[in-house]
Amino acid sequence: MKANAIAQNLFAQVDAEGNRHVLFDEIIDHRTDGKEVKQQDAFLTTRLGTRRRRETTIGWEILVQWKDQSTSWIALKHMTDSFPVQLAEYSVLARITQEPAFAWWVSFVLKKRNRIIAKVKSKYWVRTHKFGISVPKSVAKAKWLNEANGDTLWWDAICKEMKNVRIAFEELEEDVSAIPPGYQEIRCHMICDIKMGENFRRKARMVADGHQTETPAALTYSSVVSRDSVRIALTIAALIDLSVLACNIQNAYLTAKFREKVWTRAGLEFGSDAGKIMWVDTALYGLKSSGAAFRALLAETLYDLNYRPTKADPDVWLRPAVKPDGFEYYELVLCYIDDVLCMSHDAMKTMKGVQRSLSLRMTRLKNPTPIWVPDCRR
Repeated sequence: MKANAIAQNLFAQVDAEGNRHVLFDEIIDHRTDGKEVKQQDAFLTTRLGTRRRRETTIGWEILVQWKDQSTSWIALKHMTDSFPVQLAEYSVLARITQEPAFAWWVSFVLKKRNRIIAKVKSKYWVRTHKFGISVPKSVAKAKWLNEANGDTLWWDAICKEMKNVRIAFEELEEDVSAIPPGYQEIRCHMICDIKMGENFRRKARMVADGHQTETPAALTYSSVVSRDSVRIALTIAALIDLSVLACNIQNAYLTAKFREKVWTRAGLEFGSDAGKIMWVDTALYGLKSSGAAFRALLAETLYDLNYRPTKADPDVWLRPAVKPDGFEYYELVLCYIDDVLCMSHDAMKTMKGVQRSLSLRMTRLKNPTPIWVPDCRR
């Protein structure tokens, strides 16, 4: 009974994803941390010589009171997304509309107030906790939480991720001056999450700040199989009695060679290598061309297995085959980023062929979730 009572109260406070929502009451105060843009730096001069305002909210925090009478300091960038009208009205009352962080958007919101009110949100998504568990936003915070909780759950998750992602980095023995021209510096950070379905397992993902790099000259678009193609393929599999297997490619992007020239400075997650300069030589999550680089590698793997893309959908791949009873048909492979769906008389053979080039998560190699498919043979 105690466990059921705890679970019932837990679910009463969060949504299905474990995020707690609070209802907005009013804005009480504001503050800056010294990093805000000053009046003398409020404008930028473009290449054409024109001046425009800096569109930034950095350095500002707003003190919000919620319906349960609790208060919290929220970054201004989150407030502009969740409560633009209330924040604009507060800035007028507080006489801060001419501050660079407000001047570029407040007047617009006030002019469009009547149209925005109908869409304004009445709740704020608490980003610091999931399922009542504190979620760190940095490696330093993760280590602090481990010390406070007396465990190593977050650090173990970070170490597990670094074990997989470390192959994407190559140490530069020399200093920054040895970096060739054309290479761009990026920052990398950890995104932490909690998986309820896996006994509240802590998970960490190393991602790059791809928005800091210039757009590559090569094509970065990566397509995925359409929903209609999946339905048609499943219907064909039901009609000619094909087995269906689905799998997930482990650390998909890290298997592809990288197209961009970038480097980064190692953080705390690198352990003894922290502070060193690292080349990024394989596709890393978050970079602009990583998706296209992985899709090219997957396409090359399927070509080696004699599969060819269809003209109607380039993410549906075909290969002629013959059943043991002499029936001729086409084997199908459908690709959705790092998820592969195979339909064949011997689907495992194709999966093993893919596994020779790409590492599959064998725990996720299974029949897909059953869905209703009409019996077209009647």
